[in-house]
Amino acid sequence: MRKLLVILVMCIGIFTVDAQILRTEELEKYAKEYYGSNWTDAAENLSKQLTLDKNYALTYAEVIDCKGQTKDQLYTKLNYWFASTFNDANSTIQLNDKESGTLIGVGFVEAIASHTGGFNQYVVHIRPVIKVDIKDAKIRVTYSVQYYYVSKVVGGGWISGVEKEDQMYTEEKWPLNSCWPFVAKDTHHAKKTSAKSLVMTHAYSNVIMDKIKEAALNGVVGNENDDW
Repeated sequence: MRKLLVILVMCIGIFTVDAQILRTEELEKYAKEYYGSNWTDAAENLSKQLTLDKNYALTYAEVIDCKGQTKDQLYTKLNYWFASTFNDANSTIQLNDKESGTLIGVGFVEAIASHTGGFNQYVVHIRPVIKVDIKDAKIRVTYSVQYYYVSKVVGGGWISGVEKEDQMYTEEKWPLNSCWPFVAKDTHHAKKTSAKSLVMTHAYSNVIMDKIKEAALNGVVGNENDDW
């Protein structure tokens, strides 16, 4: 059963955080266009501009100008976006406080990267925490990832020589500060996997920021107004 689950994860290749946001292959194409097709070089270049916060998480924050809209109007639009996006067992809304103007969702982005090394095989997922603070005429979006969640097949690599029945299937949680390029030597001996995971995580942050900005400025479906 574990083998079947790993195979399904690799084949599905769809984000659980609202499958319509972006498919894995679409995100990979986007990442390659912006950062290059060599994941190791791309991750190294990104590391020159990215730092981990005090909790060793990769965190992005952006203030978006929404002139002409009240706090209540923005809350209605963004509450709709959160409800539409975080709508299953893996991706949930953790806080919905209209009075303070705060929305927090925890998503699950499946199979953001996969790699078959010499000895092991890896499929990486992330659980981004997405927070929106709402005021009159502006919002602040914060996107944070602290861990890579890794489905690992020990002995599943292309030169491992381990028979399938002897392979081990484990679920691991890798802190970003233990992964290359945030450490000189990748603790998990999976530099290529860590490299692609960083680039894809960064690319997904851009997509999320754009989606929330679009929802705040123009609504989720484009007809969220009082003219009806």
